[in-house]
Amino acid sequence: MKTIYQRIFDKLEQLVGEVNEIPDAKMSQVPGFMDLSLDRLHADGGAIVIALSHYYKHPSGDMIPDPDMEIRVKPAERTAEALTYQDAYRYQFVYTGDGQCVSGRLRQDLNEFLDQWLSNCLAQGHRLH
Repeated sequence: MKTIYQRIFDKLEQLVGEVNEIPDAKMSQVPGFMDLSLDRLHADGGAIVIALSHYYKHPSGDMIPDPDMEIRVKPAERTAEALTYQDAYRYQFVYTGDGQCVSGRLRQDLNEFLDQWLSNCLAQGHRLH
């Protein structure tokens, strides 16, 4: 049985294609659904950190990311996990600057959300490759 981190990796791979070749920026547009954007933030120590965001148009005309998540992808391990979550009302992070987990429960909740969100994005037809 796969871990949630392996399932998230598998879904990201379906969404973006070859994980080692994630582009610097990419957008998926599917009629009837919010745009999905991917930005490659940085890579270090065998990990790639990406931002994945849905965008909606605010009545002011501004494009608002909701949700917006940072995700650490480890291709050699075939795992990925949520690092941050942001929406119009809150910002949450799993790790402090020195790498300490803030809350095991929050880590679990954000990864469960990410797993379901990726399933939804794939079901809607989003692809970033």
